[in-house]
Amino acid sequence: MAKRLTNEERANLGTTIPGWAPALDRDAIRRDFTFKNFSEAWGFMTRVALAAEKLDHHPDWSNVWNTVRIELSTHDLGGLSDNDVRLAQAIDKILA
Repeated sequence: MAKRLTNEERANLGTTIPGWAPALDRDAIRRDFTFKNFSEAWGFMTRVALAAEKLDHHPDWSNVWNTVRIELSTHDLGGLSDNDVRLAQAIDKILA
């Protein structure tokens, strides 16, 4: 079961998941990813979808040509949770 992030966990997000930033309009984290072309962006989204299914936690995202924007928040809890951190870490591993 997901648990909301504590203030201390939130303060450490820059170290835990570098590259992710707080969303501007809600309790979420976000990151933009840019690729050479649409095909690479779509391939990345496919790999993220498989990781999200394994974790049973799904992103809010959009794709415009070579750019993928991902926002993570746990809707059931109304904000950031450890599930969001785990999915962000899994997404970062896809790029490694």
